[in-house]
Order: sequence, then structure tokens, then C-alpha cells
Amino acid sequence: MSDSLYRVVLALFKIGATAVFLDEWVSVKRLNVCCQLADCQAFVGSGKARLLAWFIPSLRRIPLRLGLSYESVQRTLPFPETTHNDVALITFTTGSTGTPKAAIRTHGLLREQFAALRPVIDPQPGEVGMATLPIVLLINLAAGVTSVIADFNARKPASLSPARIIAQLETQSVDCLIASPFLVRKLAEHLINKGTEIPKIAKIFTGGAPVFPAEALIFQRAFPAARIGLVYGSTEAEPISSIEARALATVLPGGLTDGLPVGKPEAAATVKIIQITDEPIAVSTQTELEKLEKPPRTVGEIIVSGKNVLRDYLRNEEAMRRNKIFIGEQCWHRTGDSGFLDESGALFLTGRCNTLIYQNGKVISPFMFEAIFQEIDGVRAGTILAVGGRIIAVIEPDKKISREILHERITSNVHGFDQVVFLKKLPRDPRHYSKIDYVLLKGRVASQLH
Repeated sequence: MSDSLYRVVLALFKIGATAVFLDEWVSVKRLNVCCQLADCQAFVGSGKARLLAWFIPSLRRIPLRLGLSYESVQRTLPFPETTHNDVALITFTTGSTGTPKAAIRTHGLLREQFAALRPVIDPQPGEVGMATLPIVLLINLAAGVTSVIADFNARKPASLSPARIIAQLETQSVDCLIASPFLVRKLAEHLINKGTEIPKIAKIFTGGAPVFPAEALIFQRAFPAARIGLVYGSTEAEPISSIEARALATVLPGGLTDGLPVGKPEAAATVKIIQITDEPIAVSTQTELEKLEKPPRTVGEIIVSGKNVLRDYLRNEEAMRRNKIFIGEQCWHRTGDSGFLDESGALFLTGRCNTLIYQNGKVISPFMFEAIFQEIDGVRAGTILAVGGRIIAVIEPDKKISREILHERITSNVHGFDQVVFLKKLPRDPRHYSKIDYVLLKGRVASQLH
């Protein structure tokens, strides 16, 4: 993230070209895959980046390479008119469980996502905002908000310096912070430990990973005067719903027996709960879809429809079959998340569909154990896994506590597993460093047990 990035992206929009967004944390292997998927025709980067491009096959094959220097042009240049259906951006899903999906964001979709997010974030001209998520900074630019780019290396999230970012927030008089739960928590814990506050911050929004009550309480303690919004959504559908940390923090310890509340669906999103299946869903009428729907408080897969929902992936028919349901012109996106709606229409999460454990006729949600373990003093993060027919509790302990004491606390307060395994660090998703990467985790636990 830099001023050069946004200067280049806006210039590409102006000339009617498509910008391909690659996250800072991408590996060379992933970069090669993404460039091949998008069939890039030009590469824009610093001198160092262009030099490195000679050693990366996918970049070396791109015919046009441009630098970041620019100069004013005296003559008037003709620019094409872009339409609602023209492609503005290609971004990529995390791809932690396979090939990353290239998401096609048209100018029309960007407009609809902006319109859907605007009432949630309520950006005001003249505000100063810090957004650590690249796409969100585009919203600031569209709304007249001044953006501060965090002094933060997305490639090395564990090296984040809370003091450095807090100094930026104070020096630049930031009103609004939009960041991952990991970053907000690091700032919150630093402020609590130092006994200080940043009263200027009026709004905080976080998303990309679930926030449980124990974490929401930490946010609220550190930023007591701020309105803290917890936004649920995905690359393909943002936002889906939101809830305030103040409301979530009031959920009593042990109160999440069924699911994590994430608020009522936003006005732009229509949400349904359907039966969970690994197979593509082929229905062609609303009546056929209704037959798959689950009644209130029954867990199923969350699907969402709306003008702010992405319709297409680039050159990926398999992803289209598995993730999309089309009924006429209406597109339903399968989120891959499990959850339920209550009688009032409020949405609750119970974790990823592919992490649910089926045992003795029961469905066990590791996601709900994540919430329970967070409430135990000394647990940084934790979950459960099914390994070799046994349920294993996997815990990332706080450095300040002995594992013997922590083991006693866990086994005394939480039940439903056969063994406790401690890991120094639970693997997280590379984009937000907030969600547990269950695929990597299962491999590490299996190797440790053997």
C-alpha cells in the first residue's frame, strides 16, 4: 500500500484498463499462478520490482513493463467511457485450500459495494481514516476521506509495532480505523497495558475474520468512546451483516452455546440458510431453492444474493459450479460458512462448513470451541480437530503462563475432547493473520502426534 499504488490504479480506471490486485504477502509460486490466471498484459512497479521481474517466469512473460515515475501532460487525451459491466479490478481469494479464485469486480459491482458499505462505515468528507485493507482505501478516496497508510509490513504481520501505528494515529489525528481483528487487538492490548487511550478515534471497523465476545470486550476497553463495528462479509459479498462490539461484548462467558451473532443482514444483502453439501447445487427455480432452505435456528450453509454480490470468476468453471447458484438473472453466492438465522432474522455463524466434525450422529463446530477457549485466561487462541478418530484440543498459550497450569484450566472448564496439544503458534490466514488455517493446522498436529 502506497500513494503510488492508488495513483496507478486510478490512472488505469481512467484509461479503461483492468487493474489486477496482488497482495503484499503473496509467494512467488502464488504470484505465478495469479498472473497466468489474469493473463496480464502490463506490469507496473518500482525499479527493484522490475529488476526482480526478470527472475520470475510469469512476470518476465508480460510484454509491457512500466515504472512509477510520471510527468504532467499538456495535451488533452481522449479517454473511453466505462460501463457498468466493464471490468475494473481482478482480485484473488486467499486460496488457502487450493488454487486462488480470480474475482472479477466490474465498475458496477464496485459502485454497489461502495453503496452497501457506505451506510455501515458512514465516511464523511474531511475525516481522516487509516485503512490497512487495500480495497477499503478506494472507498475513502470515493467519499472524500483523507487516508493514512499504516506503517505496517503485511508480509510480516507478527513484526507489527503497535506503538508505531498508535503514534501515527495520534500524530495524524485519525478519526476512523479500518483494519483486521489481529491489528485492532494488538493496538487494544498495547493501550490497555500502557493505561492510555486515543480519544480522537470515533469509529473502528474490522472484518475478514470472526470476533468473539472476549475479543470484543478487549476492543471496547481500549476504545471506550469509539463506535466499533464488526463486519461479516467475504471477497465475493461485502458486506453481508454487521454488529457492534458493544453488543457482542455483553454476551456472558459461556453464552455462545449455539453460534456467534454477527447482526442482521444489511439492506443490500438477502441471506438464506440451505442444507450443507460438498457438491455443486443445480437448481433453476425459486421453488427448488426453497426446498433446500433450513428453518430458523437450524444450521446450514449461508448463501447471499444482492447487487453487491460478485457474479463471476475468471476462467474457473469449477469455482462457478461450486460457489454460485443462478436462478434466472439472480446470483446466489455460497459462502462456505455454516450458520443459522433466528426467528427475528439475526444471523449467527458456526464456522466453515468444511471444518465441521461429524461424530456419533452429532455435528461439532470447532469454531464454537475457538470462542470458548478465548475466554480462558492464558489462552491466546485454540480450537479442536478430529485426528485419527480422536478429538484433539489445540492451544496457542500465552507466553506468561505455564502449560501445566493452563492444561488444568482447560480440562476443568471445557469438555468434549480427548487430548490437549500445545503449539507455539497456530497458523493463521496470510491475508488478515486473524483466522486459523485449519488445513495447515491439521498437518502440524498430525505430525506432532506421530
